[in-house]
Amino acid sequence: MSADPRRQVPRTDTLLADPRLAAAGDRLGRGLVKGAVQRVQQRIRDGEVAPAAAVAAVLAALPGTASSLRPVLNATGVLVHTNLGRSPLSPAAVAAVTAAAGTTDVELDLATGRRGPRGEAAIAALLAAVAAAEAAIVVNNCAAALALVATALGQGRELVLARGELVEIGDGFRIPDLLTSTGARLREVGTTNRVTLADYRGALGPDTGAVLKVHPSNFVVRGFIRAVEVAELARCLDDAALQDRALEGVPLVADVGSGLFRPHPLLPDEPDLQSTLAAGADLVLASGDKLLGGPQAGLVLGRADLVQRLRRHPLYRALRVDKTTLAALEATLRGPLPPVQEMLVADLDGLRARARALAARLTGAGIDAVAVDAEARVGGGGAPEHPLPSAAVSLPSSFAERLRLGSPPVVGYVEGDRTLLNLRSVPSSEDEQLADAVLAVAAG
Repeated sequence: MSADPRRQVPRTDTLLADPRLAAAGDRLGRGLVKGAVQRVQQRIRDGEVAPAAAVAAVLAALPGTASSLRPVLNATGVLVHTNLGRSPLSPAAVAAVTAAAGTTDVELDLATGRRGPRGEAAIAALLAAVAAAEAAIVVNNCAAALALVATALGQGRELVLARGELVEIGDGFRIPDLLTSTGARLREVGTTNRVTLADYRGALGPDTGAVLKVHPSNFVVRGFIRAVEVAELARCLDDAALQDRALEGVPLVADVGSGLFRPHPLLPDEPDLQSTLAAGADLVLASGDKLLGGPQAGLVLGRADLVQRLRRHPLYRALRVDKTTLAALEATLRGPLPPVQEMLVADLDGLRARARALAARLTGAGIDAVAVDAEARVGGGGAPEHPLPSAAVSLPSSFAERLRLGSPPVVGYVEGDRTLLNLRSVPSSEDEQLADAVLAVAAG
């Protein structure tokens, strides 16, 4: 008769006292390690793990950090992938976040010992990057920026907005719902496909709090269409103010969305902050974690008096960002080119060479791998009609799920009967890790 398997299971306190697990407890927290110990103990009872291998099994089951978020290799070809955290931070931004995670001088003037302005260096970096802006503030995302603007400028008043710009931006989130939730009233002008200057002029009145222009970044309308550009709207507001003093000072606010700071030759239809302000917008709004390549943030730049009005509004306090976001934003603006911007301008011949090298290594290990041409996308709701030429490694379709469940997870996509690993969204520094992940999955 065999011994009771329960007697073979190492005690919890014995395992936690092992120096390797004690060190893991210091790094990850004792509770997390204890939970892994208990799961391994159950696997020993079930006969899946030998008692002598208990510590090794616990160590293998522990995550790299105390967070449940796992690093993922993005081989989808979508550069700004919302489900994968949008833009990966640059090494400079990562280092800045790590340094700022401790005690910092985020609101202390070390020279005087008195309270200092919050985020002053990040704001200075923003203004250096967008010369047309007089002032700037940072909140926690672009939707927050729009909510702050609508509350401070439009609460109890009218916000004039074209019907074709009442967009839904994903997961059921709709711009008109956000705007009306602030207490502002929407004054819709034009039709779904056409809006004219006369439509805007007819909507202006004593109750106008602001004129909004929202870039419909995740869709395109073609055919019988008409839109009014920022420069036209700015002139329209100037003319209206000359004819009616009550309209003097009505601001023009443009939500450009993607965080492009200047025109980009690969994205001719994507508005940018510098050009939009130069064309006459009083405020521009954008995301920090899209084409800028920084942390999640909502950027508001423009006229100093309007920015100060937003800064002094009580809602601003609820929406402001923390020290790590400010550190990452400043490092993104002042540091080397962020990964997303490197991916955007990556040379096609270079991508093809990387795909051939990876496919050759995998083929040498007996895997059905082929280098193929592919298309990538900007993602994040930006530039929907501008595919980017790319290269990929093509594998059997069965690899898609196995790679996604591997360590590290690799997220590609299935096209036809093949799994594609698109390299435009994979930094070249991750090629070795990508190959190792495929080899590990193939080995079972």
